[in-house]
Amino acid sequence: MSNKHSTGEQQINSLARRAFLKRGSLGIGALALADMLGMRSASAMQDLGVLSAGHHAPRAKRIIYLHMYGAISHVDTFDYCPQLEKMHGQQIPASVMGEGRVSTMVLGQTAFPLVRNLAPFKQRGQSGAWVSDLWPHVADIADELCFIRSMHTDHVNHNPAAQFMQTGFQLVGRPSFGAWINYGLGSDNNNLPAFIVMNNMGPGQGQNVDSAIFGSGFLPSHFQGVQFMKGNDPVHYIHTPEGLAMNEQAEDIAAINALAREQYAASGDDEILSKISQYEMAYRMQSSVPDATNVADEPDHILDMYGPEVRDPGSFARQCLLARRLAERDVKFIQLFYNGWDFHFTIQASTPVMARTADQPIAGLIMDLKQRGLLEDTLVVFTSEFGRTPYSQGDITSPLFGRDHHPYAFTSWMAGAGVKAGYSHGETDEFGYNIVKDPVHVHDFNATIMHLLGIDHEKLTYRFQGRDFRLTDVHGNLVPQILG
Repeated sequence: MSNKHSTGEQQINSLARRAFLKRGSLGIGALALADMLGMRSASAMQDLGVLSAGHHAPRAKRIIYLHMYGAISHVDTFDYCPQLEKMHGQQIPASVMGEGRVSTMVLGQTAFPLVRNLAPFKQRGQSGAWVSDLWPHVADIADELCFIRSMHTDHVNHNPAAQFMQTGFQLVGRPSFGAWINYGLGSDNNNLPAFIVMNNMGPGQGQNVDSAIFGSGFLPSHFQGVQFMKGNDPVHYIHTPEGLAMNEQAEDIAAINALAREQYAASGDDEILSKISQYEMAYRMQSSVPDATNVADEPDHILDMYGPEVRDPGSFARQCLLARRLAERDVKFIQLFYNGWDFHFTIQASTPVMARTADQPIAGLIMDLKQRGLLEDTLVVFTSEFGRTPYSQGDITSPLFGRDHHPYAFTSWMAGAGVKAGYSHGETDEFGYNIVKDPVHVHDFNATIMHLLGIDHEKLTYRFQGRDFRLTDVHGNLVPQILG
């Protein structure tokens, strides 16, 4: 919807959504019985969001978003800079470093010696993309990937940069990417949340992941991400309490929601509708979540694609497998935060350990989606909130040295629906410090992802406190070169 007409259209769509929620909250006991008898159509109550079919035909039906939280080093993964090898230990030229902001971690540092790539790079596949030996399995699928080597952001510290990447603003309070998609496009499976989040801490150095980066902000709360925990029971209290039958539980929920509707009629508070929706979703999840997360039916050859750690219910590899299972069930937005990439210290020893836990699961996910035909309409996104410096943090002669935060250039990639496979977009200078070709700002990145989902980023808005807000704020341009 355009900014000019957003208020009226949103009011109409809001009324339609309220009607949907009210209809959905009537007779849940009968619906529960129909569910148990296998009589209910999967699309009987489909929520199409405020956009219904979107602004244009989508290339992607769903998204799996992999956020390497803590900032993965681009110069040690996908941005080959041979000059770092030649000038290892030498001071980064002042003309390159300029007067840009640095994080508080190196404010007192007087020398900034360059550090070679932590492992050799090779050109991979038919595309010849440069990928580090630290990522051998991802290297094997380089021809499936669309690298964006010219990403940049406005922020130099983790929380504001992560907020900015996921919400378009550096402070808490804006809706997250997944919440915007949930609001705009609704759900293709009403027995599972449209927006599911999994958060994991790897063996590296981590940061706290603020739940606001997958929250709903000023959107109604039922648009926020539903977090699946690590382990065999990813959702708390997912099982029916002992001694309570499903139909009895359905009757309890129906009674609670009847009271809630009376409260809504008196107050007009939309959060009450959210609570009604959430109660009903929680009820349906008691059947759908155990089925979606039970991997007992996965054959060994599939498990082996994701690596040995997939057999550990608490691993990132298991979460990658669950992402594929959720994609099969048409969950719209699946987000994995993999924490542990914040290597201010011991980067040389720690990065290979962390990379081993991510490399095969991610490559396995891509190939598993492809062999099932799901990659054709699933967009996989891989990114961090920023990159890491080509120079050393700390004494380069000590094994304790690391790399600091770097917002001026980093690498992200996409795979699957609608992107140009085997393509590398943008370039950094010979040090990986500044962008020299085709810069892509975070807002451009988000605008392009929304385009692939069938959304014009300028037209999906929500009026709050007298202003029409959107994910890309008042910025963002489509990056047409990466479209397949």
